[in-house]
Amino acid sequence: MQGRGLFITVEGGEGVGKSTNIAFLERHLRERDIDLVLTREPGGTALGEDIRELLLRPRDEAVAPSAELLLVFAARAQHIARVVEPALAAGRWVLCDRFTDATYAYQGGGRELPVAMIRELERLVQGELRPDYTLLLDAPVEVGMSRATERGELDRFEQEQVAFFERVRATYLQLAEESSGRYRVIDASLPLAQVQAQLEEVCAELAACWGVRQP
Repeated sequence: MQGRGLFITVEGGEGVGKSTNIAFLERHLRERDIDLVLTREPGGTALGEDIRELLLRPRDEAVAPSAELLLVFAARAQHIARVVEPALAAGRWVLCDRFTDATYAYQGGGRELPVAMIRELERLVQGELRPDYTLLLDAPVEVGMSRATERGELDRFEQEQVAFFERVRATYLQLAEESSGRYRVIDASLPLAQVQAQLEEVCAELAACWGVRQP
């Protein structure tokens, strides 16, 4: 019988290079003949991508933090039901760009919503589902925001004040400390080659722990 797949999430604030480094991880994992599903949050499904656009698009009307939180979990519920759980149940690995740790960081830390509110939605939407392994790409806020600004037009979150992102980063680092068994913190302030050298070590660790083929 096919065993359950591995659920890997990649987290981090703005401008830490998630897209580039997730593509790097995907390539290295596929080189090991891992049956991999690459996805993201919010998004991952047609409904989730519609919600993502709602969340990221700059708008004149202020979005209530609780409305933002509920939209995030609505997208997550669809994503889990249609993508994440079916893939894991089929023995496939799931590599996900952000998951619920991002909600604790952005809506809990950044928006300062009560942790108990997020935890209750997490329980209702996810049940016992949690990532097996989480990579946190970490860099000082000024480094990340400088990189994000260089990319061009900023989305609704990227337009937030520095204090918002400092709270996001502090929450991520706190989560990493509290959940050290599944977290690996990657210094994303380093040059790309050095960041990816750290990620190569992660791929080797995963391969060794899960008995997959080395490239």
